[in-house]
Amino acid sequence: MRAALAAIFLACQLGAGSNHTAGGLQHFYNLEYDEAIAEFEKAVADEPSSAETHNNVAQALMFREMYRDGALETELVTGNNAFLRRPKMNAPPEVEKRFFSEVQIAMQLSEREIKKNPRDVEALYALGVSHALRANYNYLVRRAWREALQDATAGWKLHVKVSGIDPSNADARLVQGVHDYVVASLPWAYRVLGFLVGFSGNREQGIRTLEEVARSGKRTSVDAQIFLCALYRREGKPRQALPLIENLLARFPRNHLLRLEQAQMYGQIGDKANAVASIMKVSEMKKAGVPGYSAIPWEKIHYHLGTVLFWYRDYAEALDLMTKVIAGAERVDLNTGAIAWLRTGQIYDLTDRRKQAIEAYRKAIQFAPEADAAKESKRYLSSPYRRAKGL
Repeated sequence: MRAALAAIFLACQLGAGSNHTAGGLQHFYNLEYDEAIAEFEKAVADEPSSAETHNNVAQALMFREMYRDGALETELVTGNNAFLRRPKMNAPPEVEKRFFSEVQIAMQLSEREIKKNPRDVEALYALGVSHALRANYNYLVRRAWREALQDATAGWKLHVKVSGIDPSNADARLVQGVHDYVVASLPWAYRVLGFLVGFSGNREQGIRTLEEVARSGKRTSVDAQIFLCALYRREGKPRQALPLIENLLARFPRNHLLRLEQAQMYGQIGDKANAVASIMKVSEMKKAGVPGYSAIPWEKIHYHLGTVLFWYRDYAEALDLMTKVIAGAERVDLNTGAIAWLRTGQIYDLTDRRKQAIEAYRKAIQFAPEADAAKESKRYLSSPYRRAKGL
């Protein structure tokens, strides 16, 4: 029962300067990216020389593509080295062009201010965010690991400098905390790259830093809480994530991914009743036409409920639900569709229907060849899936 709440390679922070920016933030964290972009564009029109406003547009553009691609709810941050296993996203050329344009404008504006005053905290901070944004894009879309790590490290250095100038600036600690955790999670071969020499990272320190930012950050508290939810899951500490999710749901009630993540967290701690109840709440809200829920495909709800039931060995019900997901696979992202086929094959294996299992695994591979679920399915073509003891 693993799912990452937010597919963030390096945390990037949205500023909250103008009323348009504040409105854009509400839309952004409620997954309403078109509306967020519209508000951030108005902020750019009001403050064209603000690097922060251009960074906000770039981040919203990227997250809109991540959301459409299913990257905000995939198993990105689970597994031994999942930071390097994310399938490539396919952003439209015009979106990519605009993303890099906004980042470049933000960088130029920041660098102009830094030339005037090398200790300009706001400019250094904004430039660090720009580097982190570009790191995200190179990692998630281009799968350019080296370039992503270079930008990530550049952003980290800039925010370390901000902390040196203003130790009370908790927001600048966000990128530092994530960088600590991510680098420590990388394979050895990546950590000996030239720009990472002398920095091995520290997972525990990274989490402690993020916890500090979640408590004290002004612009980055929400980002830190979201990232902590994913890291607590990855570290096998879902109970620590539940209070964060409750807090986030209270602030951003239209974010259905939070409620679905809540269900997976309950499932992971062995609370089947609350896991199912969280998903049924999503179903009820969809039926009632609640904003943020009415447009969720039924297949997505079936998938999440089927996943919980699969882990609790309710195989007949789980199979029925995964069959419904597969039947409407065009309404879900590739990752979800591939996992639905994988789970179907696993259920067939666990119920001694080997022929049907092999067929399902082949369908998973055919549906999304680059997905982790497809790669995992290949293993079960030669030997049946068996659950590990205790699962």
